[in-house]
Amino acid sequence: MDEIYTVFIQEAMELLEVLEDGLLRLEAGDHDEETVHSIFRAAHTIKGGAGVVQCTDIEQFTHVLESLLDDLRNHRCTISSALTSALLRASDHLGVMLKRVARGQLQADEQEQALLEQCLAELRSLPAPATADGPGSLSRSERRPHVQLPESVSEGWLVQVRFGRNMLRSGMEPLAFLRHLASLGTVLFMQTLVDELPVAVDFEVESCYLGFAMVLRTDVGKDALEKVFMFCRDECSLSILPPPAHLDDFVAKLQALPDENMRLGEMLVRTGVLTQDELAEGLRGQEGWSVAEAEVPPLGEILVQQQVVQPELIEAAVSKQRQVQDKLNADARLIRVKADKLDHLIDLVGELVIAGASASLLARQSGQGGLVEATSLLGRLVENIRDSALQLHMVQIGETFRRFYRVVRDLAKELNKEIDLVVSGGETELDRSVVEKIADPLMHLIRNALDHGIESASERVACGKSAMGKVWLSARHDSGSIVIEVADDGRGIDTARVQAKALDRGLIHAGQVLNDKEIINLIFEPGFSTTDQVSNISGRGVGMDVVRKNVQALRGTVEVDSHLGKGATFTIRLPLTLAIIDGFLTAVGEATYVLPLDCVVECVEFNQTQRGDAFLNLRGEVLPLIDIRKLFAIAGEAPRRRNVVVIRHDSGRAGLVVDRLLGEFQTVIKPLGALFRHERCLSGSTILGSGEVALILDVQALARLVVGREGATKMLMTEMAQR
Repeated sequence: MDEIYTVFIQEAMELLEVLEDGLLRLEAGDHDEETVHSIFRAAHTIKGGAGVVQCTDIEQFTHVLESLLDDLRNHRCTISSALTSALLRASDHLGVMLKRVARGQLQADEQEQALLEQCLAELRSLPAPATADGPGSLSRSERRPHVQLPESVSEGWLVQVRFGRNMLRSGMEPLAFLRHLASLGTVLFMQTLVDELPVAVDFEVESCYLGFAMVLRTDVGKDALEKVFMFCRDECSLSILPPPAHLDDFVAKLQALPDENMRLGEMLVRTGVLTQDELAEGLRGQEGWSVAEAEVPPLGEILVQQQVVQPELIEAAVSKQRQVQDKLNADARLIRVKADKLDHLIDLVGELVIAGASASLLARQSGQGGLVEATSLLGRLVENIRDSALQLHMVQIGETFRRFYRVVRDLAKELNKEIDLVVSGGETELDRSVVEKIADPLMHLIRNALDHGIESASERVACGKSAMGKVWLSARHDSGSIVIEVADDGRGIDTARVQAKALDRGLIHAGQVLNDKEIINLIFEPGFSTTDQVSNISGRGVGMDVVRKNVQALRGTVEVDSHLGKGATFTIRLPLTLAIIDGFLTAVGEATYVLPLDCVVECVEFNQTQRGDAFLNLRGEVLPLIDIRKLFAIAGEAPRRRNVVVIRHDSGRAGLVVDRLLGEFQTVIKPLGALFRHERCLSGSTILGSGEVALILDVQALARLVVGREGATKMLMTEMAQR
C-alpha cells in the first residue's frame, strides 16, 4: 500500500508542476487551446489518481478545481488575473495536501481543513460562466487595409499603413514617412488606399483619409521598418508582413529555436516575424474581450486578423510548441529509479575506475604485451561505463529554472513592481546532486534582484527605463564547468553605500583602501545588508552569505559584475559533476597534481631563454605564469627541464609551470580533509593506480591569482612593445 501512495504522490507532484506552469503561461498572455487542455488534463489525472488510492479529500477538492477548468476549456468563462491567482492558490493548497499524504497522514488537521474551506469558498466566488451568444470583434483590426498584390510581386516586405484622421492637424506629413521608408530599399509595388474617402459634402480638408500599401525589397528587418513610423504609431494602423517568397526561411528559424517552453508571441519575436509593439497590440486585443463574450480567440488568430503575421507562420510556431511539449511528455515513458540507487552506482563506477588504473599500471610494469593489451581494452570499457553512468546522473537544469516563474510572479505582486523573468539554457545538463543544491542559492539571488535590484515602475520611468524590469536567468557549459548567471537591469550596486554599511557594521575599518570588486564582495559577509528595515524578503543579512557558502560547498565560485544605474550580474561557476572527471596528470617534485582535461589547451617546454618571473612569451603572446613549486613551497631543487601547461579560464589563458607531464588520467574526485579547508587552489583529491594520492588543482582559483597580477602584466607588455 505504501508503494501505491509513493507512485501516486510522485505522479501528482509532476502533474501539479504542469498545472502551475500552464497557469503562469495563461496569465502571461498565452491563450493557446493546448495550454488550457494540458491544465485540465493535469487536474483530471490527479483527481483520478486520488480516487484510486482513496484520498477522498484530494479527490473532492480537485473536482471543484476541475469543474472551473472545464468552464475555461469550453469558453464558458474567460481568463483574468483574479481567475489565475485563485487557481494558483488552489494548486498551492493541493501541493500542501499531497505533501501531507507523503508524510503518511491521510486525514487533514483542523488548520488545513480551515484553509481548505477558505480556498473552496474563493473558487466558488469567482464570476459565473458567461452565456453570451457569440464573440465580439477587434476594433483596431477593422481598420486594417486589405490589398490584392499582382502575381508578379513575390518578394519584399508588404507594408500597409492607414494614417489617422488627425495626422495633418498634428503637423505631420504622411508622404515624409513613405519617402523615408522607400529610402531603405527598392519599391516593387505601390497602391493608394482610397476606400475611406467620404463624399464631397462630408470631406474635411484638415483630415487624412488615405492609406498606402507598399512592397519593399530591403535587407533591413521588421523592427527597422516599424521604427520609420515610430512618431506616428499611435495615429496610424500599421501592418508589416514578411515576404511571401521567404516564408520558408522564417519557418526554418521557428523550427531551429531551442526546445524550451516558450509562449507563441516570444517565439515570433525571437525569429523577427513579430515586433514587440505588434505583440503588445495583440495582447491588448485579447484583453479587450469582455467576460460576457463566449469565446476568446487564441493570440495567433488575433495576430492573423490584425494582419501582422501570416497564418503559415502561426501554424509553424504552434507546431514547434507541440514538438517541445511532446518531448517533455516523453518523460512519462521513462523508468523510475530511486536516486540512492544511482548514487550507489556512481560510487561503484568510481571504485572501478581506480581498480582499472591499478591493473593498467601493474600490466605496464610487468612488460607482458598480452596483459597490457587486455588491460587497455578493459580501460576503454570502463571509460564507456563511466560515461554512461554519469549520463544517467545528469539532469536538465530547466526543471529548477521553471519554478522561479512563480517566485517572480508572486514577489512582483507583493513588491508592487512590474518584472519579467527571461530564462535561457534550460536544456543544459549537470549532475543531479549539483542541481538539488544550487536551487537555494538561486532563490536568494532571484529574491535579491527583485527586492534590491529592480526599481519601482515610477523610478524606472524617471530614469528613462521601461516601466517593466527584467531579470535574466541563464545556464551554459564553459571549459568543463557550468556557468549560471542571474542578471537584472535595475539600479546596480552602490559601492559607496556598501562601504558605508560595512564600516558601520565593523566589517572594515576606517582608512582601509578597497577597490570596487572588493567592496562589492562585502555583500557576501555574514550579517551584511543594505536594507534598514527587516521584511519577509530581506534585511537579515543571511541570503548572500548562504549563496557563497553553498556554492563553495559545491567546489564552485560566485562573482559579481555591477554597473550603477544599469544593473548587476551574479555569475556562478560550478563543476559538471562531483564524482568523476577526465584529468591531466602532472608532477612537481614528489607530489602529483591533476588538472581538469577540459581546461588544458596545450603543453610547451619551459625554455631557458624564455624564462620570466611571471610571464612567458608564447609565440608573441604574453602568457601569465604560476609556478606550482613556488606556490606550494615544495622543497628541493627544480629540474633543468620543466614544462608549462597552458590552461583556459573565464578571463583568458594562463600557464602552470610543472616539473613533469604524466598524461591523461580518469579522476575519481574525493573530498579534501579539514587540513586543506583554507587552501583555495585545491578542489579535491584522487587515488592513483599506485595507491598514492594526487591533488586536484582548482583552475579558476589559480586564474584569480593571475588576474591579481594584471597590472604588472600590462607593464611587461608595454616593455616588450618598446623593445
